[in-house]
Amino acid sequence: MATSGPIKKSGADWWRGAVIYQIYPRSYQAPDGSGSGTIKGITRRLPHVASLGVDAIWLSPFFKSPMADMGYDVSDYCDVDPLFGTLSDFDEMVAEAHRLGLKVMIDQVISHSSDQHPWFKESRASRDNPKADWYIWADPKPDGTAPNNWLSIFGGPAWEWDGVRRQYYMHNFLNSQPDLNFHNPDVQDALLDTVKFWLERGVDGFRLDTVNYYFHDKTLRDNPPMQIQVEGAAQDAPDTNPYTYQNHLYDKTQPENIEFLKRLRALLDQYDDRATVGEVGDGYRSLETVAAYTAGDDKLHMCYTFDLLSPDFSAAHIRKCVTAVETQAANGWICWAFSNHDVPRHVSRFMAAGDSQDRVAKIALTTLLSLRGSVCLYQGEELGLTEADIAYEDLQDPYGMRFWPAFKGRDGCRTPMVWDAGQPYGGFSTVKPWLPVPEEHRIRAVDAQQGMTGSVLSHYRDTLAFRAGHPAMTEGDFHFLQVNQDLLAFTRRQGDQALLFVFNLTREAQSFIVPDTVSVKEQLALPGFKPGFDGAVVKLDGFDAFCATIG
Repeated sequence: MATSGPIKKSGADWWRGAVIYQIYPRSYQAPDGSGSGTIKGITRRLPHVASLGVDAIWLSPFFKSPMADMGYDVSDYCDVDPLFGTLSDFDEMVAEAHRLGLKVMIDQVISHSSDQHPWFKESRASRDNPKADWYIWADPKPDGTAPNNWLSIFGGPAWEWDGVRRQYYMHNFLNSQPDLNFHNPDVQDALLDTVKFWLERGVDGFRLDTVNYYFHDKTLRDNPPMQIQVEGAAQDAPDTNPYTYQNHLYDKTQPENIEFLKRLRALLDQYDDRATVGEVGDGYRSLETVAAYTAGDDKLHMCYTFDLLSPDFSAAHIRKCVTAVETQAANGWICWAFSNHDVPRHVSRFMAAGDSQDRVAKIALTTLLSLRGSVCLYQGEELGLTEADIAYEDLQDPYGMRFWPAFKGRDGCRTPMVWDAGQPYGGFSTVKPWLPVPEEHRIRAVDAQQGMTGSVLSHYRDTLAFRAGHPAMTEGDFHFLQVNQDLLAFTRRQGDQALLFVFNLTREAQSFIVPDTVSVKEQLALPGFKPGFDGAVVKLDGFDAFCATIG
């Protein structure tokens, strides 16, 4: 069956099955004389993004911020930090993205703010000012210690003492990132006003940072120790972090969150064709939370978890994750990803000694794009980039500085995008950038792979076009086939189109016998792979993939 041309998704359901390309603004493109990326730099490079065939971009935070946590500590939700440019620059970027057929989603970091936000400055000034309870304040225990045992993901207690109020305030992350009190309706109203500000500027949706962290237990009950061990479940933090010792029943994922998400959705529904994707970090409960947050049409459109952001790239692991979604969140919608700004790049996570870097990058993408759900890609993965090894003296991430050397932080996946292999900083900047550009990245720059048959970049473009030309891959039903071998085999069906996929994620050649219940009509030329097929048996090399139309 011939492949039709790519079809851009549009209308109210454009997000369903969409491919979203994440941009880390500080690391995408810097202007001459600067070592830090800007919004104008993103605008300059949007033609590259559009050429991949994705549906949307997601921008990590660019709001005004002291940058203690690289912009995830917001001091003004309705303005652009001068580091990145101006509101006018943002408007121009949105216009250009839309001209190129790209939707624009932005990070909305509303579970907490910076301690430099005017709201917090007023809140901490006294116990009786108008914003006194806009943040989570609590009295100390009689002995002066913190109100309970809650921990911060970034290390230490989740409570910081304030001498003016003589109270503790809560922070799930840095002590300069106080948590907002969502139990106060005025706080919800103010935050929804900031969402409306960006909707009015034409953004098409939001990635909601730590979406299950909005509410806390009002009675401040202690978290119990973690006694539930779910093999292979996503973790909210590295196992070097004591945060993993607690079962986080009371400091996040509270039932009140559902009603706020309904308020948020009602606001978005006042605008045409808007969408949300929530980040759910909830350990063994993540899929249960996704189901609660995405079921029906009155809360979030979709969520992603950390389940596939692990080092495990095996048929068994992917089958388990997908099966869990299909059973626990069958009425919701998942957004899959292998990489983002918080985890080591997946090529490094999945590669073993002797593996081909390109082969791992290609099989990972093809697998990801074949699953039922939407997909997030992270800048640089279309080049097959590996995790950068950052020296301690070059670190910018406070998380890495806190837990070094057991955990090196997130800077290794946040290094600058590489555009020109002939330039010392890969064409990202003309001066030393804010994070180093590894030599192994520079030689894989966009211009080095442009037009090169067999490159990772060409594979991304070809495979995204293949997916766009086969509706069954974006919204089709999903059904696993039972296999005894370490293979991933499933069908996708949409209307009169039905596809069979078989993936060998091992390093050894394997054969797949097509079951009698499946009638293969025609083998398709899946970009980058040429498995053998005689009508009954599929012969796959290591890291190989097969696709065919079926009856």
